[in-house]
Amino acid sequence: MDPHFPVTADSIPSPPAAPARWRFLHRTATLALFALPALVISTPANLLPFGLLLLASSIAGADYLWLARQQAGRAGRILLVLALVTIALGLLSLWQFEHALKDVDNRSRFLVMPWALLWVCALRPPIQALWWGALAGLLATFAVAGYQVFTGLERADAWTNAIVLADTALVLMVLLVFCRPPQRWGLIALGMAAGSAVILLSGSRGVWPALLVLFVAMALSVRWKTGRFRVGALAGLVLVAATVVLSVPQLREHTRLAELSSDMQRIGRGDVDSSAGARLERLQVAWDTFRELPLTGVGIGHFDDAMRRLPQCSSQADQVFRCHLGHAHNDLAEWAATQGVPGLLLLLCVYGLPLGLFLRLQLDSEEDGFRGPAAAGVMLVVSYILCGMTQSMFAHQITASTYTALVGVLCGLALVDNAARGSQAPVQRKAASG
Repeated sequence: MDPHFPVTADSIPSPPAAPARWRFLHRTATLALFALPALVISTPANLLPFGLLLLASSIAGADYLWLARQQAGRAGRILLVLALVTIALGLLSLWQFEHALKDVDNRSRFLVMPWALLWVCALRPPIQALWWGALAGLLATFAVAGYQVFTGLERADAWTNAIVLADTALVLMVLLVFCRPPQRWGLIALGMAAGSAVILLSGSRGVWPALLVLFVAMALSVRWKTGRFRVGALAGLVLVAATVVLSVPQLREHTRLAELSSDMQRIGRGDVDSSAGARLERLQVAWDTFRELPLTGVGIGHFDDAMRRLPQCSSQADQVFRCHLGHAHNDLAEWAATQGVPGLLLLLCVYGLPLGLFLRLQLDSEEDGFRGPAAAGVMLVVSYILCGMTQSMFAHQITASTYTALVGVLCGLALVDNAARGSQAPVQRKAASG
């Protein structure tokens, strides 16, 4: 058996100094890290290749993962407790309402958070693999979405659904911007253009606030002339993009702006049988359900049971499409209506604890500007919060799995990066004093 490869925060040998088995596992982990963003929405396989490589390398390198637990430290324990509590409340809901086990399946994916963190600390795949994977994923997904629309599909969905496609494309754009290597702005611009085109072709409107926040954060994080110049350049970019979209009929149609205006007019007349109207209706149902069942909700995965309180859904649910959409199309409404107050508190932890960890890791990183894995983690959580205003992000396998995998991966990358900087600091100080 190979001698154990030391994995501590204070001693980080380079891969060439490691045993051959560890180097093989390191390359396998690198491939897995590339596959995560590259295949998640560009292929029907989604996260399956990443999951298989994660599982295989973890089993083969179980001793290395065990040794890495010290470096995972407090962050690993926090994510593990969060995962266990999430699963426990899911099982409690299962027991209370006698639902099928598949209804809590997405919650079980939270175990990937501490697992992926430990895996990264042990096998140390480079962040460049994640960046190249995000770029490849955006370009490939643009090709798929373009082909779908060109061949007659009204809204691109790329083997999932249009909203999930847009939300996940935004996540890949976050990785592209904040995990960026130096001097790659040409490729970043290409990837951002591809991602924006995917969102446009999907026809999803709920992702726009998060996309705008991403552009603002990108502009402010780039050390290019003055802050005023960067804000002006961003405003100019947004103005040019808006002008192009609104002036080209085909692009204007894909933004669904006219449909949104029509929806608002119908809501004003009391007609909620539209995209925007159905969302408002479901928010009202969620609020009424929360007030009626504040401690338990109606059970995970069974928001449509709450919809039956509406006359048209109780009498003719099979004929009314909006009566069986499967979830509330809003994170807060979904967790409150299905799990009550415990669900609300848990959702705050699901977003709040990783956000706090990433902010702390960013402060400790001594990174030159707002970039790196911790910054990407901050923007990942912010993007999910904003997208969660119009979508139930954990009701879908792809968005749930992407969040849990990336929280663990980015947290692990930040820990390894901070440890490497800390080990180099004494050497640099000694060289400077000499």
